[in-house]
Amino acid sequence: MTPASTGASTRVDAVASVPSAPPPADETRMSPGGPGYRRMSLALFLAGVATFALLYSTQALLPLVSGDFAVSASDASWTVSAATGGLALFVLPMSALSERFGRRTVMTASLAVAVTLGLLVPFAPSLGALVALRALQGAALAGLPASATAYLAEEVTPKALVTAIGLFVAGNSVGGMSGRVITGWVAQEWGWRIAVGVIGLVAVACAVAFRLLLPAPRHFRAGSLAPRVLAGTVRRHLGNPLLRRLFAIGALFMTVFGGVYTVIGYRLTQEPFSLPQGVAGSVFLVYLVGTVSASAAGRLVGRLGRRGALYAGGATTAAGLLLSLADALPLVLLITAGFFAGHAVASSAVGRTATEGRAQAAALYQSAYYIGSSAGSAVGALAFHAGGWAGTVGVGLVAVAGVAAITLAGTRAAVRAGEVRTA
Repeated sequence: MTPASTGASTRVDAVASVPSAPPPADETRMSPGGPGYRRMSLALFLAGVATFALLYSTQALLPLVSGDFAVSASDASWTVSAATGGLALFVLPMSALSERFGRRTVMTASLAVAVTLGLLVPFAPSLGALVALRALQGAALAGLPASATAYLAEEVTPKALVTAIGLFVAGNSVGGMSGRVITGWVAQEWGWRIAVGVIGLVAVACAVAFRLLLPAPRHFRAGSLAPRVLAGTVRRHLGNPLLRRLFAIGALFMTVFGGVYTVIGYRLTQEPFSLPQGVAGSVFLVYLVGTVSASAAGRLVGRLGRRGALYAGGATTAAGLLLSLADALPLVLLITAGFFAGHAVASSAVGRTATEGRAQAAALYQSAYYIGSSAGSAVGALAFHAGGWAGTVGVGLVAVAGVAAITLAGTRAAVRAGEVRTA
């Protein structure tokens, strides 16, 4: 019997002629255990390492910078504040570029410029030149945080978003830790200039690996660079009460963190500790606690809800601040754990709340976050100069009280609206 007589070929042709429907969006997004997820996680983890290692490369070295240029702690702290301030100012324009040219393109260009500047930092002839280079470096790095958050919001399934952003934040914590620890020990032997040069080389390696590993985006849709469109998107984000609260929470958490870790090197190298520079820099190993708490943020939200997780992060941070007054510096573990958990929860909530212009929403969060870092570095150093460690702790406690008040306002608003367990 021929195929024609059976009608077999007719059925095959009919099936072949029917166009297959595109898979649902969620089926093409990355999820744990799925294709590309591990490569994406490692790529963004390394981007986070490079970002924080470069951004805070001088923080553990401030006593040496002070001695080299014969300046005070508050003057030397500008090498940190200038970098975070540059990032805060440029993160919104860079996010607009990522809406037009793509997340991966902007992240790659930002890292390339930042690592190039990082290799120039060791040759700064004066404090003014060093501060200027650090400001440019911060501006270059502005393309990373918002673009990475937007990339994850577009390419990862919603259920995996908190975990994915937690891994990126964990990369931040590892970069912050390794940068400070490495610079501390290298500087003890060869000075702060060689130390920041080594960090520049580490960042180069991270940048190359990032570009080779990060999967091409599948859900990016180019937006407009028109200022009117950008202004409208920003205005709508700022008009959202939930997003405003999350921006403020990020800024206040980072005020605590920036203040504590800007002056902790001075405290450890002075009485009663009088530690060598290498040992003092090793205090940043506590960032490993931040790596764990940021990675666990998704589970914390699952148990307590987002507001409950924010309360827990704030309470942990406050407990660490108070206990550190007893000269028990290992208790900065609590400060670190609370900060990274709170930051991971707040930043992921921004990504889920914004239904349009995700890069701009993430940029506004990052801008507020790094304004908090700059303010914390500057005010924390001034408070330390005026009142010692207790002064810096006082600044941190005020900021944590602000986090609690804003989260409480969000809880009351949710109760009025009849919502349950939302951020």
